[in-house]
Amino acid sequence: MKSKTYLTLFFVLGLVVIAGLFDLSMIAKRPFRLGLDLQGGTHLVYQADLSQVEKKEWASTMEGLRDVIERRVNLFGVTEPIVQTEKAKDSWRLIVELPGVKDVSEAIKMIGQTPYLEFREPKPNYDELVKNNQDKIESGEMKIDELFQPTSLTGKYLKKAQVTLDPNTYEPRVSLQFNSQGAKIFEDLTARNVGKPLAIYIDNVLISAPVVREKISQGKAQITGRFTPDEAKKLAQNLSAGALPVPIKLISQETVGPTLGALSLQESLRAGAIGFLAVIIFMIIFYRLPGLLASISLIIYVVLALALFKAIPVTLTLAGIAGFILSIGMAIDANVLIFSRMREERREQKSFERIIEDGFARAWPSIRDSNMTTLIVALILFGLGTSFVKGFALTLALGILISIFSAVFITKNLLRCFINTWFEKRQILWK
Repeated sequence: MKSKTYLTLFFVLGLVVIAGLFDLSMIAKRPFRLGLDLQGGTHLVYQADLSQVEKKEWASTMEGLRDVIERRVNLFGVTEPIVQTEKAKDSWRLIVELPGVKDVSEAIKMIGQTPYLEFREPKPNYDELVKNNQDKIESGEMKIDELFQPTSLTGKYLKKAQVTLDPNTYEPRVSLQFNSQGAKIFEDLTARNVGKPLAIYIDNVLISAPVVREKISQGKAQITGRFTPDEAKKLAQNLSAGALPVPIKLISQETVGPTLGALSLQESLRAGAIGFLAVIIFMIIFYRLPGLLASISLIIYVVLALALFKAIPVTLTLAGIAGFILSIGMAIDANVLIFSRMREERREQKSFERIIEDGFARAWPSIRDSNMTTLIVALILFGLGTSFVKGFALTLALGILISIFSAVFITKNLLRCFINTWFEKRQILWK
């Protein structure tokens, strides 16, 4: 039993050393990722143009816009962006916070590179307009935009975009595939415009206006416009990353400094350190050697958790740090349950080895149930919450999983090392 215990502890010690070096960036040269509230960044506010959307669909459209922008900034490597919608009277706003992005123009460029794709069909009097204004159209006095009207088919329904080559000219083009709903809209759109041009606009700029030869039922379209290979590739990537369901206009921009966050971080870490030390003192006074071993297990837990946060990596915000500190409390709670059960087993005059085994076995259901219920809540918060709430839920969930490992596995093996030793015989293990 002891040889197996020592081997297990040797493995844990090796793991802790590696994790500790990782925490200190001696193995992986990268710092912990910090959120906007701790490292600063850019705060942007956009006004959404919902004029072409029915009012009953405004909320769902804004949610789609939020998802697209969040997916877009994630592709640029922005860690834990905060993208949320806000209703202001009869309009909607999109709020974007980008941690670590100090250059406002760079942040605006990130958002602005997401193109707004839309299809426009000829106006009901299209043939008459073309016939009566042919000279004006050719001279540029009348813009071609005046010949078309908006439709409900936009990038909102785009499933994917990819670069293909025209089989005749071998020029690059962008092929589009709409989802099932978009395919139905596209089918109706082409059916009523056979023999007429269908205008494709990106960011209100006419890219191409191919003539519809027949009804298209597969939800596929092509964008042509004398693209270079790089231009076609960039356009396809941007559209695939998420074409905006509605146009947006930047109305406010601000660079957020990390000064207040740094002060909050210092205060939080100071409070955490004081609380951590107080817990260790409490455990040693009330549980003697088991309390000391639990404290060692708790230190190992902190080292392993921080290494995991860096390896994933987890973006640490003040909310995330709060979740981590809460998980430390859960780890202590597990040790208290175990030691309380062990004291009850000791009253039955059992051997120390039996006390350890029975104490852990009987404390495990309570530890399991309390941690599982908290873990379920954390998963719900992570799935339904906003970015800050997700940060709290993620660190809490990871902390709970590691705390179970440290309390049940590490502490138990540390206690096994004292079976049939001087400490057991001298009753130093107990109060």
